[in-house]
Amino acid sequence: MMHNQLPAAVLFDLDGTLIDTAPDFHFVINQLLAEHQRSAISYDYLRGYVSNGARAMISAAFQLDENEPGFNNLHKRMLELYLEHLSVDSKPFPGITDLLRWLGSKNIPWGIVTNKPELYTTPVMQGLNLQPSASTVICPDHVTEKKPHPEALLLACQEIFVTPAHCVYVGDHQRDIEAGYRAGMKTIAVSYGYIDEDEDIEAWNSDYLVDHARDIQPILENIFKPAFDNSVSN
Repeated sequence: MMHNQLPAAVLFDLDGTLIDTAPDFHFVINQLLAEHQRSAISYDYLRGYVSNGARAMISAAFQLDENEPGFNNLHKRMLELYLEHLSVDSKPFPGITDLLRWLGSKNIPWGIVTNKPELYTTPVMQGLNLQPSASTVICPDHVTEKKPHPEALLLACQEIFVTPAHCVYVGDHQRDIEAGYRAGMKTIAVSYGYIDEDEDIEAWNSDYLVDHARDIQPILENIFKPAFDNSVSN
């Protein structure tokens, strides 16, 4: 049957795709720099490192390799500071709130698959209170392998009772697109996230590429159109 070949859920990466968390990370990193009598760094400079996680941000801010002495202490302290400043200025990217509302109106479940640990993901999501709420939230704590391994995406599908071929995954990093591809999903790459200046996003070979979250809905409408038409005709 036609509708069995169609995506039935939408999964999102978190930082840089669904939520703009860079302002809070910028505050925390500069707080950490100040504790070590270092000069503050610019928001634009840090933004390109956010999707690669806390270690990448520390390396960029302190010009320090992960294997150098003192790095682990900086990492530990940064995570302590971040826990105190999780969702002060973080917010959905423009267009995301409307997109989630549209998904809800179409009874299409959505979820999150992130490399951000549950300790930070859960309070961020609680603070934002997105509606309708996510049907599944998969963090590294729930799987053995992180993205770009597809394990987390496959687990999300199990939780919302859809097959991977019936899902779309949206992300702002090459590992997101690779994970989606390896899971057998349609992929949408977003360029509004935390992309390095020298990154060639077209080389990720996603099925679709958007520059703004508002551009995601028309793509999904096109993907889901046969299912919508089928539901109307029944």
